[in-house]
Amino acid sequence: MIDILRQIAVVLGALAFLGVCWWAFSPKRKKRFEEDARLPFEDEELSEKSAENASKKQEKGQDKK
Repeated sequence: MIDILRQIAVVLGALAFLGVCWWAFSPKRKKRFEEDARLPFEDEELSEKSAENASKKQEKGQDKK
């Protein structure tokens, strides 16, 4: 009985793996994944701007004290 459950688990795991691979490499998702791949670089630009703004706010805050 346990062998049948193990076989079912292996088959379900293999199907899940193949489903994820199909989803990830589907041609209609290529554009979205390319845009998502550029997100870290866009965040870097935003974080540089926010760091500049934070340092300006900190300088203003120190002047008030």
